[in-house]
Amino acid sequence: MANQFTAGVQHIGIPTNDMNSTIGFYKTLGFEIVHEAAADCRVVFLKLDNLVIEAYENHQAVMKNGAVDHIALDTTDIDAAYAFAKKSGLKLTGGGGIESLPFWSRGVKFFKVEGPNCETIEFCQIL
Repeated sequence: MANQFTAGVQHIGIPTNDMNSTIGFYKTLGFEIVHEAAADCRVVFLKLDNLVIEAYENHQAVMKNGAVDHIALDTTDIDAAYAFAKKSGLKLTGGGGIESLPFWSRGVKFFKVEGPNCETIEFCQIL
C-alpha cells in the first residue's frame, strides 16, 4: 500500500546538453511544453497525458545509457507505433524490432528507440 503522500509519478528528470534537440524529440512523440523556467540552467517540463518529463540543460548529461534506464510509454497499437517510429527516423535499439515477453496475463509487445541524450524510450502494449 502506498503511503498517503504518494500519488504516482510527478515527473522524470533528464539532463541534457542540447535543450532544443531534446524538445524537438519529445514533441515528435506527442509531448507538449507545459512549463519553462530558468534556474541555474534552462528547465523545460514536457507533458504527454499524465507523464511529465523535466528536462534540464546543465551541460553535464553523461550521454550514455544508464543515466535514465528507460521511460515506458503505454501503447494501444504497437504495430502502428512501430511504423511511426520508423517513418519518423527514430533510432531503434534493442532487437531493432517489435519484441515480446510473457508478462501480464496475455503477454506484452514492445520496441525501444534512443532519445537525443542516449535515454531509452520503450513503446509497450500489454496484450
